[in-house]
Amino acid sequence: MIFRPTDPNLEQQVDQPPPLPDDTPFPASKIAVFQYLTVAIFLFLIAGFWNLQVQHPDFYDERAQQNSIKSVPILAPRGRILDRDGRAIVGNYASYSLILARETLKEEHLAPIAQGLDLDYTDLVTRVRRFRGQPKYVPIVIKEELTPGDLAFVDSHSDFFPELVKIEAQRRLYPQNGMMAHVIGYTGEISEDELDSPEFAKYNPGGVIGKFGLEREYNDSLMGVDGQRQVVVDNRGQVRQTLKTKPAIPGKDLQLTIDLDLQVVAELAMDGRNGAVVALDPRSGEVLAMVSRPTFDANKFAVRIKAKDWKEIADNPEHPMMNKAIQAQQAPGSTFKPFTALAALESGAVDNKFSVHCAGGIALYGRYQKCWVYPKGHGSLSLHSGIVHSCDVYFYTIGAKAGIDNIATYGDLAGFGHPTGIDLPHEANGVMPSTQWKLRNYRQKWYAGETPSVAIGQGALTATPLQLARAIGGLAIGGVWHRPYLVKPAKVYQPVTWTLNQENVHDIIDGMYGVVNEGGTGGRARLPYVEVCGKTGSAQLASNDFLKGTAAGHAKDMRDNAWFEGFAPRSAPEIVVVCLFEHGEHGQFAAPIVRDVMVAYFNKKTRLAALEQEKQATQARLSGMTNLGMPGTHAPTEPPAAAPAAPAGQPAPDAAVLASPAPESTRPAAAPRAVNP
Repeated sequence: MIFRPTDPNLEQQVDQPPPLPDDTPFPASKIAVFQYLTVAIFLFLIAGFWNLQVQHPDFYDERAQQNSIKSVPILAPRGRILDRDGRAIVGNYASYSLILARETLKEEHLAPIAQGLDLDYTDLVTRVRRFRGQPKYVPIVIKEELTPGDLAFVDSHSDFFPELVKIEAQRRLYPQNGMMAHVIGYTGEISEDELDSPEFAKYNPGGVIGKFGLEREYNDSLMGVDGQRQVVVDNRGQVRQTLKTKPAIPGKDLQLTIDLDLQVVAELAMDGRNGAVVALDPRSGEVLAMVSRPTFDANKFAVRIKAKDWKEIADNPEHPMMNKAIQAQQAPGSTFKPFTALAALESGAVDNKFSVHCAGGIALYGRYQKCWVYPKGHGSLSLHSGIVHSCDVYFYTIGAKAGIDNIATYGDLAGFGHPTGIDLPHEANGVMPSTQWKLRNYRQKWYAGETPSVAIGQGALTATPLQLARAIGGLAIGGVWHRPYLVKPAKVYQPVTWTLNQENVHDIIDGMYGVVNEGGTGGRARLPYVEVCGKTGSAQLASNDFLKGTAAGHAKDMRDNAWFEGFAPRSAPEIVVVCLFEHGEHGQFAAPIVRDVMVAYFNKKTRLAALEQEKQATQARLSGMTNLGMPGTHAPTEPPAAAPAAPAGQPAPDAAVLASPAPESTRPAAAPRAVNP
């Protein structure tokens, strides 16, 4: 038997366990891949660090500053609105507004913000969505006129809501009780429709613009240029440092032709009445006073009007938002008779000696036309007495003789049927009927039987109080009609002039003088120290046939409108005043309102003349003392300051002559209706 040699390492090999799969040696190639990958990542980081710190340090430093520097707008205050003497009518007051900084805005914060500030959540979300198309730096104003409670909420939650930023703002302060609301207007946030119009193309959502009246007409001038403040904020949005400030540029002040003393008297005279008052200087077109009733409180619009307040105004049947001085298109009644007389005289249809017998009415074109004194009559009248007593029969007759086209020619010349061009938006045209007007609008011929109604200021004829004031003012100064304005225009407008027979003009003015001073229908406008000329008017709101036998004839809203137009002095008119007293029935009840405005005008004129005389006497005394060489005396280099003006909203002491309430007058039930003066 042969035995193999024994392996000395056999025992050791038997004792060693077999190798497992996990203990398989790792390939060197895979280790190299990981090594290269690690080196690549390290090189990438090194390259990024090099780019950040060495190649472009300025660029990335600017980006970092943009994250820590915030721009806060500084809202520019609107310009003040002053009266002709420089007294403030509209000013501004300091308040706080709240904006959302969109760079740090979080949508989930909107609900608690709305709850804490008492805002409607849906409105807030809608407002934020409106700005999505705007750059991030455009802020969103979410609340104006912050209350102490709002300020406390913002301050106490500044860590939780860093997007809330309060800024100082200047809010409009308008006169109380709706004074001059229709003239001044109001401001408000720009609407979506306005943003789409070319007029407001340069504005952004959320901007505040003039919406009505002078605020809108002169919006570009009144608006300033907003400033900006750059501040450094921390990671919680808190301001740590102010870097630089670009101050806001305030808007320009706007000086009006309005005389605050006359305006206050006119406002008080119309208290409790509906209608309008307009006073202007016929020599230039300057509007001295303008009142419309009923009115509204413009301060409710200064921030954001509440829904219930807007509903109350919009649902008011008396239309408080309408500026009746330039938008109420009403039949002028007998106040149009001077223009009928002008047309008849200038066309040669009649002369000043032409007379008519009034027996209470006259048959014209197959219809019996009644005078306002029917069944009585005025007897025989010529031009002067016809105007003084406002005889309808006289004007029916001369109107029929002149014809509708002659009446329309001179009515058009005086401005009826056209806007006056005053610097207020949305002025109405009125209507001056003619054969062409009816054919163009109704495709019908004009019938001669329609002319008598127009001759006494009825029928299709309508006018605004401002149109009537401009028309009678131009006639009073001999045939020159100036364009009315509230702010002196940069461009000089040439007046409308017409070569009228001055004898005819004189005869008409004499008749209007008699209306006030010779026992006519306007005696309540008489003043002892100045010659006042005027004309009363009553204008029907519905025809006699419509009102006959119906309860509507006794309703307040169907009573006649009362008009009065007046100017003074007689020889050289300085002021024209027109009053529309809605449902006042008789022009004699509108006359005291016009009288009171004239009293304020002439009393102020007298007072200023006395002050001027006193100033000149003082200067003369000082000059005399200086010439004598008396020590310590020197002639003043500047005129003494004028006497302090009455505060805004208060009448001058001797100008506040108020009209007493007009007594209610009822028309006898048995008397047929006719137009009365």
